[in-house]
Amino acid sequence: QVQLEETGGGLVQVGDSLRLSCAGSGSIFSTHVMGWFRQAPGKEREFVASIPWRGTSTNVADSLRGRFTISRDNAKNTVYLQMSNLKPEDTAVYYCAAGFRAGPYSRDYNYWGQGTQVTVSS
Repeated sequence: QVQLEETGGGLVQVGDSLRLSCAGSGSIFSTHVMGWFRQAPGKEREFVASIPWRGTSTNVADSLRGRFTISRDNAKNTVYLQMSNLKPEDTAVYYCAAGFRAGPYSRDYNYWGQGTQVTVSS
């Protein structure tokens, strides 16, 4: 059974940095694209970033580029989302996902974690 678990969320202040981690089962990391999405209250889930299994290229949402970075360590079966200069509008539940396509849509991903809350306080 495929399992993904996000950690690292919490309450931070405007301008702070935070790193989220997502640990998954070994079968995922040898074959799957990994992605991060987020969902703010009252809003639809939105794409944040994705990285293929080789990690040779990444895709970050245009609005987040320059502040958010995705990376992965296949040896540790973990994907990371480094967030910097956080803003109140970054407040959301952040989800890790795995799939076969490095796309920006939820339908591109087959497996999802339970999410971790990030709250940015002003």
